[in-house]
Amino acid sequence: MVFYFTSEVVSPPYTIYMGKDKYENEDLIKYGWPEDIWFHVDKLSSAHVYLRLPKGLTIDGIPKEVLIDCAQLVKSNSIQGCKMNNINVVYTPWTNLKKTGGMDVGQIGFHRQKEVRLVAVEKKINEIVNRLEKTKEERFPDLAAEKESRDREERTEKKTQIQEIKRNEREEMKKKKELEELKSYSSLMKSDKMTTNEDGNDSDDFM
Repeated sequence: MVFYFTSEVVSPPYTIYMGKDKYENEDLIKYGWPEDIWFHVDKLSSAHVYLRLPKGLTIDGIPKEVLIDCAQLVKSNSIQGCKMNNINVVYTPWTNLKKTGGMDVGQIGFHRQKEVRLVAVEKKINEIVNRLEKTKEERFPDLAAEKESRDREERTEKKTQIQEIKRNEREEMKKKKELEELKSYSSLMKSDKMTTNEDGNDSDDFM
């Protein structure tokens, strides 16, 4: 089971989701999208919360209001963190998550520490948590199928883009060739005209 939430503090709204337990977290780690941002309470046990970004948006472009929503949701889903003030929440792109064979279920590391961000959470804000909880939906998605569908769509888009680039290149080459042929023809005509004027056949003497 996966829990889905909607952050409507900005328009268009953002989708936030998390697994029910550490075993489902394994599937979320495995089948995440490049557009996903992972959130977790720093140095404490908590839910693994994911924010799905629109294509083209980076981690540094997350609206502040949405970032706060994610941090509050993570804090409220931490047994220890929800009772504490002044905690930190770490977040990083899904692509930066590292899973090795020796790790426990639900445990992860990072490929590049420099891609890990930190947001401070002073205290739990019930108004935010309650707003998000009202949008909560429980689903049983086929994460593998959704990931494959997403990847297939991306491959199709890239193929279309490559075809468009090649078509533009062919058109550009065609225009360039036509221009060169036109210049060559103009040069030839000019050369023929000069030859005609210099051969003496245009004299007015008919004798």
